[in-house]
Order: sequence, then structure tokens, then C-alpha cells
Amino acid sequence: MKTLQQQLGKYGLYHRSKRNVLTHFIGIPLIVFAALCLLARIQIPLGSVVIDGAQLFVLASVVYYFMLSFSLGFIMAVIFTLLLVGAQPIAAMAFWPWLSIGVGVFVFGWVLQFIGHYYEGKKPAFVDDLIGLIIGPLYVTVELLFLMGFYKTLEDEVNAIAGPTKA
Repeated sequence: MKTLQQQLGKYGLYHRSKRNVLTHFIGIPLIVFAALCLLARIQIPLGSVVIDGAQLFVLASVVYYFMLSFSLGFIMAVIFTLLLVGAQPIAAMAFWPWLSIGVGVFVFGWVLQFIGHYYEGKKPAFVDDLIGLIIGPLYVTVELLFLMGFYKTLEDEVNAIAGPTKA
């Protein structure tokens, strides 16, 4: 398994434009939220307990993030849990409103992503490596943390791999 620095650095190679990162600050949370809204309708019986697809997705994602970094895994667990709680009322809606909101938000998030990559002049990272789909939420979180002055060593390590950012 690649290290946290390797994963973020590789993802960062596709995200050096500040405009691209800005669109990702909005687009990625929208995509994750929409995916949770849609997945929450999938019921998975596990003996006497029933979990939904969104809970399973959050669990799997957070376990992976914890494997990369305990502190960032904790932060991502909080963020994903808040998104999951927000998705539940939408998942409880009637079929057409649920589907319209879920798909609409999902598509809008991706439109923002592709606008950002237009400015970047590069394809999205997941085109070359599907792990980019799960690294994206972590990447925008650490980019926000970097802007707030946290994880300076990690920022330097990521920038050593990805290179400097552009306007």
C-alpha cells in the first residue's frame, strides 16, 4: 500500500491549479454527499442488524483513511459522519425527490470537477488510478488544513512530489 504522502502527492500532480482545487472544494463534498444519499437506500441485512450502503461506504472509506493516518482518519470520520447524517433525510424521501436530488447534486458536483480540470489542463486523477476517487475527499480536506496552517511537514512532502501550485 502506498503511503499517505505518496497518495496525496500523486493526486496532487493532477491538481496544481488553484482554480481546480477551488472547484474541488465544492465539487467533491457534493459528490460524496450525493453518493451517500443514493447509497443510503440500499439495505444490507447482517443477521439481526440492517445497515445501508452509505454506512458501509463510510466505514470502508474511514478504515482506509485510518490506515493512511490516524489523525486524518479521525477528521475524515467526523466529516463523513456529518455528511451521512445529512444524507439520511434525503434518503427517506419518496422515490422521485430522493432520486432527483441525489442524481442532480452528483451531476452538479462532477460538472464542477470537470470545469476545474479544464482550467488545470489535465484529466482527473481517477482516470489513471481509481484510488483517486477515495483520495479526492482526503485531498481537499488536507488542502483546507494546509491553508489553515496545519500539517506543514505533510504539505512540504506532498509539494515535493506534486510540485508547486499555479495561479
